[in-house]
Amino acid sequence: MTTFAVVGAGLGLGLAAARRFGAAGHHVALLARNADHLDALVGELDGDGIQARGFTADVLDPASLTAALAAATKELGPIEVLQFSPVPRGDFMKPVLDTGVADLDDPLAFSVKGPVTCVHAVLPGMRELGRGTLLFVNGASAVRPNPEVAGTSIAFAAESAYAAMLHDALAPENIHAAQLIVPGAIHPAAGHSSPDALAERLYAIHTERGPFRHYAEPLPT
Repeated sequence: MTTFAVVGAGLGLGLAAARRFGAAGHHVALLARNADHLDALVGELDGDGIQARGFTADVLDPASLTAALAAATKELGPIEVLQFSPVPRGDFMKPVLDTGVADLDDPLAFSVKGPVTCVHAVLPGMRELGRGTLLFVNGASAVRPNPEVAGTSIAFAAESAYAAMLHDALAPENIHAAQLIVPGAIHPAAGHSSPDALAERLYAIHTERGPFRHYAEPLPT
């Protein structure tokens, strides 16, 4: 049995993706900062008959991410699928002319150093399995810079570049890196961008192993 790990687990997309991958037979590792929050998510999944565990970690703390993913592997089995989808903090989203050098430290740590840390933590296990999937979920500013949310736009663009390079570099090893762009808000009534719809899309990206970039719905014109 292999493990689906979601970094930035929450009651929306994180829980929906955990249910979808858990229903397919994966164990589930949930990573987030708040232990009580994780306990509630584990309880939801246990009720569905899905074996899940919560692991506290902060995306801005690489050591905690590495330790959490190592613990998940030890307790649940090798991580075959990693989903990186934490929600950026509000203070990452200043207008471009109000964004100074120091304002980029946390966004870049969050959206670049966080993913790099996670990939290096799970890659040895994927190589041992001979397969794996790395899923990156981003908003529209990853592909269409938005001057009102400059920190996130800059950091998401860097994350996108890293993930695209992984897609090419890891394909010969049967490890698939892919990005899902969600242009609008994730909401139960959002059609193609509801948590359940996005979870189904992520599972399809994992199983079909197509191109690097996918869109939940077209970018607004």
